[in-house]
Amino acid sequence: MWSSGPDDADATVVLLHGVGMSHRSFRRLQPVLAASARVHSLDLPGFAGLPSPRRDLTVRQMADSVAVLLRQLSERPVVLVGHSMGAQWAVECALRHPSSVHAVALIGPVVDDHRRSLIAQALALARDGLREPPRTNARVIADYLRTGVPWFLAQVRHMLAYPIEERVARLGAASLIIWGSRDLVAEQARVDRLAARTSRRAPLVVPGAPHHAARTDPGAVACGILSFSAPVGDPAGRAPGRERES
Repeated sequence: MWSSGPDDADATVVLLHGVGMSHRSFRRLQPVLAASARVHSLDLPGFAGLPSPRRDLTVRQMADSVAVLLRQLSERPVVLVGHSMGAQWAVECALRHPSSVHAVALIGPVVDDHRRSLIAQALALARDGLREPPRTNARVIADYLRTGVPWFLAQVRHMLAYPIEERVARLGAASLIIWGSRDLVAEQARVDRLAARTSRRAPLVVPGAPHHAARTDPGAVACGILSFSAPVGDPAGRAPGRERES
């Protein structure tokens, strides 16, 4: 776990990477958030070279593991941020442990309910890679290699089966989707359908960003997270992105 930001900050933000990835997904986002929040970036079990658990972990079980750590990190509910499959773990954690989660921000959430297959997701990821900076692609590949094929495929199976559309609609916590306008993994039509089920009803669009929007434009993503999750009475939703009409 990597922690930064003032210990006495009003908000605590916890970052969850996607399948096969690591805390390095948030290397550029975390310091921007840490200017005004206490931020923790996690490496989840089996990823980033960590030992794989002896048994498979479903989305529900991974979310329960995250919740245990949340209670250790903060006495107050946190802002939980998930990227890609991390969005699934974030949603499930907020549903199962509502007292631990104040708000949920989902960056490029997967998977498209109209393309629920490994081949479709792999093709989308490959196409999106052509839009990512070379350094981002290098870090993604390195993290995949550290994760290893068996654990990666086991988690992908859960990723493809998780009904995020149904689960998001049941969230009690405030929820927001953050979407890069050039993201080919989480495409526009599907993002709009999913966002309509969040408390915000529309995604926060980061212009020009592909799937790894937190690396491409960390300033816009951080501003969106912090303004959206601000306490009632504070100005919210004025991030340097563009909201799509629902």
